[in-house]
Amino acid sequence: MNKQTILLISLILLGLSTYGQKWTDAEFRRANTAANADYLTNEEKDIVFYLNLIRIDGDKFYHTFLEDYINNYNAKVKQYRNYNELKITRTNPYYTSLLKHLRPVKNLQLFYPDERLTALSRGHAQDLNRNNLETHDSSNGDKFSKRLSKYFPNKAMSENIDFGYSKSLDIVCHLLLDCGVPALGHRFNIIDQKYKLNTVGVSIQPHPAYSWCAVMDFVAQPVYYSNNR
Repeated sequence: MNKQTILLISLILLGLSTYGQKWTDAEFRRANTAANADYLTNEEKDIVFYLNLIRIDGDKFYHTFLEDYINNYNAKVKQYRNYNELKITRTNPYYTSLLKHLRPVKNLQLFYPDERLTALSRGHAQDLNRNNLETHDSSNGDKFSKRLSKYFPNKAMSENIDFGYSKSLDIVCHLLLDCGVPALGHRFNIIDQKYKLNTVGVSIQPHPAYSWCAVMDFVAQPVYYSNNR
């Protein structure tokens, strides 16, 4: 039994979480669009899985997986002297604004992984690692749109980069909260409806300054393309 199957069974068995909200077997299976993407690691597949759960039911994700992430995060940082500065409180404006943004998110178009797009994400993450960078620009100065347009010309596109985490749920929730990012660009990429982003490339790589970095590239493809992956 592979990790993806074990994850799904475990999540289904846990089922009930905060506020009594429950995920169904059908929802988990629907979100698991990266299950057969053998060019992704298990953690990278799980990133796509969690992104899709958000798009299936944002409010439910907020009251289940996000709550679990915050509880675990606060427990981890309790050891530090500046715990009061590090912890995520229920009055944190990024936390409270997220509920407003997630409540209407229901049954959006899912993200489907793409091998070419993942190769581009991996290439940028490796570039950030080699050159100790923290930017959307390549070390040669190319913008992310130039990198992606080579294979996806004339498409709507965007990019999320996360630093410091190697685990899928941590990466997704960190970007979703977007604490300290006033424009909330990472959050809005995840719950995008305006640009119809539906195709994703994902790569988690080491990073000299932050231990880890994760790059997610998003492209809007025709609906028939993603539905027939």
